Amino acid sequence: MTVTGTSRTARTRALLQATALRLFSEQGYDATTVEQIARVAGVSHMTFFRYFPTKDAVVLEDGFDPAIAAAVAAASTELEPLARVCAGLRVALTHVDLPDQEEVRLRVRIAAGHPALRAGTYAATEVTQGEIAEVLVADGVSLFEARVASAAALAALTVALHEWCLSDSNEPMSSRLGAALGVLDGTAMR
Repeated sequence: MTVTGTSRTARTRALLQATALRLFSEQGYDATTVEQIARVAGVSHMTFFRYFPTKDAVVLEDGFDPAIAAAVAAASTELEPLARVCAGLRVALTHVDLPDQEEVRLRVRIAAGHPALRAGTYAATEVTQGEIAEVLVADGVSLFEARVASAAALAALTVALHEWCLSDSNEPMSSRLGAALGVLDGTAMR
């Protein structure tokens, strides 16, 4: 895998992640060690830990989640909570560099097939839901309404992501995620 036009740090991180995902899919998550990932990537195991705090993080971390709450915060406070969350998520989908689609498919499939990774995915989603709810509450939305809106939106994205990953469709991931948001905010094509 060659990543051009990026920093050495970004290239090393991408190489470690691609190597780990390949090994996880070939030999299984539990059978793959950090030492193997580092050796195949041509770095030390200590280098691995400079980029990923745990083996789980290779599958679970992404750059999209941190951008979600910021995008919701930037959405119009004139919108109802669910519509505001959907609007923020649409902006995040169009303005954040999403990872390679095949990498996402592989990460989701690996996570779905491993109990600890499924639990980690759920925990990460809960953190993101909380961050979205905090944004809404800070602008005067009740805690209950904020939690419901954030949970509904992220549940819709989770369903769309899993269906997209299991389909082998050439449809762009962002289109499928956008379609899920359309179901929630009433803009879905019928």
